[in-house]
Amino acid sequence: MSEPLSTATVEAPTTPTVAAERSTLLGVRDLRVWFELRRMAFARAGYVHAVDGVSFSLARGEAIAVVGESGCGKSTLMKTILGLYPPTKGHVEFLGHSVEDMARSDLKAYRSQIGYVQQDPFGALAPFMTVQRLLEEPLVINGVPQEERMPRIERAMEEVKLTPISDFVDKFPHMLSGGQLQRIVIARAMILQPKMIVADEPVSMLDASVRVEILKLLRGLQEEHNLSVMYITHDLSTVRYFSERIFVMYAGWLVEKAPVDSLLYNPRHPYTEALLAATSDPDANNALTFKDVPPGEPPSLVTPPTGCRFHPRCPRMIEGLCDREVPPDFEPEPGHQVSCWLYR
Repeated sequence: MSEPLSTATVEAPTTPTVAAERSTLLGVRDLRVWFELRRMAFARAGYVHAVDGVSFSLARGEAIAVVGESGCGKSTLMKTILGLYPPTKGHVEFLGHSVEDMARSDLKAYRSQIGYVQQDPFGALAPFMTVQRLLEEPLVINGVPQEERMPRIERAMEEVKLTPISDFVDKFPHMLSGGQLQRIVIARAMILQPKMIVADEPVSMLDASVRVEILKLLRGLQEEHNLSVMYITHDLSTVRYFSERIFVMYAGWLVEKAPVDSLLYNPRHPYTEALLAATSDPDANNALTFKDVPPGEPPSLVTPPTGCRFHPRCPRMIEGLCDREVPPDFEPEPGHQVSCWLYR
């Protein structure tokens, strides 16, 4: 039975459980997002296969991380889930409703239930607006009565630890530090009491000393409000402190899906192994360690390679199989899925 999209209530906090035991909030089924290329003098017509057959589900109160190199399709996947890009094929379902089939009014209600935390906090905030106006704008757009706006603004600022409130409400973005700006972005994402947060590289533009604080803040808000969180990142060193499952994305595919500990300590796909090998290590001996990572660049998404898309760079490629046949999802251990012929 589908829930109405207009509902804006926040569920009471619950004790974390296994994802399979919770109800599904978001479902993505065989999602494909292709962008058409028009023929030009220097390029032929075709399609960019930015997302090409992605499927997963997100439970209520669950936090997942989508990791991968730049250009692998993470941002396109995120923007399609937000309803900014229409799917070429496949479906995105929220509370049992198909996003691509929503009327304009339902799509507005859907977007109000997904908070968006951008990568660059200074670029995400209008420089001519005060903090109060920045936080009030989504309330105005969604028809929240004027008498309710200031109490919501104050509550959101308290939740992100921007107190005393009087020190911040009249300031402009250029008067705040990077960490304070990101707290404003998070407060704006939370102000409509969403059921889900999409965080796009939320700490990559911040100093190392501030990153842990912001991740702890997001984690605390997720647990307090029983939020579902989709954390987009290329940095595997931060996901263990925030997510329950990790999805590894390469060239428009999800090549590995697993619980955090299972993936970090027992990676199965050669690409995941390469990502982990390239992760920064604070150990001083790391300065003397050679990072042996696969050579080459990710493939063109206009003309992706046949078979497994990682096979041109894979050190364990099986001739006649990996370069010809698309690998299905194998499950070498419960809950750990990998698209690789090594586990056939």
